[in-house]
Amino acid sequence: MARARDVPHDSSLILTLMGGLTSALVLGLITQRLRLSPIVGYLLAGVIVGPFTPGFVADAHIAEQFAELGVILLMFGVGLHFHLSDLLAVRKVAIPGAIAQIAVATGLGVLLTWAFDWSLGAGLVFGLAISVASTVVLLRVLSDNGLLHTAGGHVAVGWLIVEDLFTVLVLVLLPVLSGQQGAGSGRDVALAVGIAVLQIAGLCVFTLFIGQKLIVRLLNAVAQTRSRELFTLSVLVLALGIAVGSAVLFGASMALGAFLAGMVVGQSNFSARAASEALPMRDAFAVLFFVSVGMLLDPSALLEHPGLVAGAIGIVLVGKSVAAFAMVRLLEYPVATALLIALALAQIGEFSFILARLGRELEILPAAANNVLVATSVVSITLNPLLFRLLAPLTRRLATQPSLPPEVDHLTRLTPSGRAVVVGYGHVGQTVSKLLREHQIEPTIVELNHNTVANLRSSGIAAVYGDATQAGVLEAAGIASAGSLIFAASGTPPQEVIETARAINPNIEILARSNYLSEARLSRQAGADIVVSAEQEVAFAMAEHLLRRLGATPEQIDRARDELRAAPL
Repeated sequence: MARARDVPHDSSLILTLMGGLTSALVLGLITQRLRLSPIVGYLLAGVIVGPFTPGFVADAHIAEQFAELGVILLMFGVGLHFHLSDLLAVRKVAIPGAIAQIAVATGLGVLLTWAFDWSLGAGLVFGLAISVASTVVLLRVLSDNGLLHTAGGHVAVGWLIVEDLFTVLVLVLLPVLSGQQGAGSGRDVALAVGIAVLQIAGLCVFTLFIGQKLIVRLLNAVAQTRSRELFTLSVLVLALGIAVGSAVLFGASMALGAFLAGMVVGQSNFSARAASEALPMRDAFAVLFFVSVGMLLDPSALLEHPGLVAGAIGIVLVGKSVAAFAMVRLLEYPVATALLIALALAQIGEFSFILARLGRELEILPAAANNVLVATSVVSITLNPLLFRLLAPLTRRLATQPSLPPEVDHLTRLTPSGRAVVVGYGHVGQTVSKLLREHQIEPTIVELNHNTVANLRSSGIAAVYGDATQAGVLEAAGIASAGSLIFAASGTPPQEVIETARAINPNIEILARSNYLSEARLSRQAGADIVVSAEQEVAFAMAEHLLRRLGATPEQIDRARDELRAAPL
């Protein structure tokens, strides 16, 4: 059996990285072709390169180091996309619903593990681990089913935000509580928790208020250089630096520090660019996180606890879903929304493993817990996209209340025809945007000049700072639910933007400008519906002037213009 740790240290690192990513790629492609979540493939890849299966064995210590980096970047990404306004819009259902659902699932987890003679502490940690759903899986499933930008989709995302925040709190408090188990009175435990809360509060105040000015100034200075490499480097330094600083200076978890750093960047004009340019590597390290989790799975050990595995799967697929459905309906939301939330939460993922990993480090959870969680994750993530296929028929059969609560109704007022994304805010972009607003079409501007974006936002105009060739930037601008895209930027070929936009929203109408006829041809091939060429328009303007001088009638001029524009490019 080949083992990465049997080779020199430097080669061991490369072999672990190559072996983990290669197996994840192969199995991720296979599961993707099978219309399953790639996360299933990543977990199975970990099983293959793990110590409990024959063949290549990756270095578990190195894999854990990569996984730690993946957790930090993952938490930074969660903070980056966390907006208080999104949560406040659905707070009446997301906050009480998520808390009640976590309580029910945790209680069921305690009862299940009690039947197998686990301690109360182990049962609580295990129950919490299976109570939280995967943000990665939820966003992917909602996007694949065209539900991400619906009212129900916004409620689901808000629900997950509450779960993520609760998980962050548990990650911070669990070491304090476990360290006091059996070591003092309840007063001592309360004192330790109070100190931890004060430390967390100090970290939050420092990062969100003092650090915010420093972070924005740093990113602003780096953005002035117009260097993509320096901007990517600065975001990574902020994410890792604040994560490490939170642990060293405030005694808090690095996960919380990374989350707060992401919140600060997310509330600035740099959020979309940070997400699109600096975080793709987060996905690679997040893959290694799932691989490292899969490496801990001992397939033979699952046979020792079949009842525990079946019970955990039942809680995730049935218990959580029923609790979520009941809470949403009790809050008088439509059946369609309740079903969407129930199905969306019927899985577990990254945060479940983060909690379980901490539980093992604190010697709270037994070794069998990880095998059960990995098996439950693989089954639930595999079935989740399939369960979503039942959403439409179940909604048609059960729905009797089509109206939406007023606090989420505003999320669906604008139809796609009332939304437009304008790339570039030069003279052309300004003129187009003004005309759109005059005709009740709300434009969102995508611009690489952060000063322009700041001015637009201060004027109440929606604007996103970043490179429009990046899918994350266009998604932040709402391209998935927009009716049209107007490429008005100068000096930049539009083909890559057109292809990216068309991949996200196949039905969107795309209008693009180009300097030359050759560019116009390429833009049409890339998927643009209408292309306005500067060469062609200049030629028409000159020809029109000459025709008027020669006494041509308006009808003749119109015919010449139509023939010129209809000519093949």
